[in-house]
Amino acid sequence: MRVLVIENYNATPAGAVGRVLAEKGVALDRRQAFAGEALPEDAADHDGLIVLGGGQNALDDANYPFMPKVVDLIRRFGEADRPVLGICLGSQLIARAHGGENILGRPLEFGWRQVRPTEAGRADPVLAGIGAGAPLFHWHNDTFTLPPGAAHLAESDMTPNQAFRIGRATYGIQFHFEADRQLVGDWSRELADLIAENTPDWPARLPAEMARFAPMADAAGEALAARWSGLLGG
Repeated sequence: MRVLVIENYNATPAGAVGRVLAEKGVALDRRQAFAGEALPEDAADHDGLIVLGGGQNALDDANYPFMPKVVDLIRRFGEADRPVLGICLGSQLIARAHGGENILGRPLEFGWRQVRPTEAGRADPVLAGIGAGAPLFHWHNDTFTLPPGAAHLAESDMTPNQAFRIGRATYGIQFHFEADRQLVGDWSRELADLIAENTPDWPARLPAEMARFAPMADAAGEALAARWSGLLGG
């Protein structure tokens, strides 16, 4: 199995998702679109697609001219019935690709926050991995409306649309389930200036919140990644 992984922004690796897929023998074809690396024309050479997060909004084609190509690839993988996974910005691009509305500039949702599955989410083969709910990591202002025909799978107190599925295997997930404690620690160091703009007390809060929430978040994130990997080749 070979999965295309599109990085849209600096310091946004696949984290726990990439680790789980690698442990299952899935090869990751990582493309740093933000750095100008070329993207394929279609889904022919890959069994699945992962579109990761980023600090830009999902409509900023002027500053990130590769984004329409990402949107096109999302559609092409879906049409080929290849599993698609979009995380944070990736979920917003999936919503855009399939007719949802991108809603920009809402209040910041940051840190570990409880995510609850909907009734459809509890029955979903991937989102069932969070059980009755779990504290997952968030870092976003923007959101979206559900695309026509999408199954609504999860919500949080601040953001009603935290996860959705289109068809068999296209998943948009707003929360950062790839962000295990290692990746959150990396972001807290490498992106400290960005975090401080809205959450200046984060360095003081981080140790206690990581100890409280990261074990549950990491377990839920690994479960979601493993369940999504099970769609490959289906």
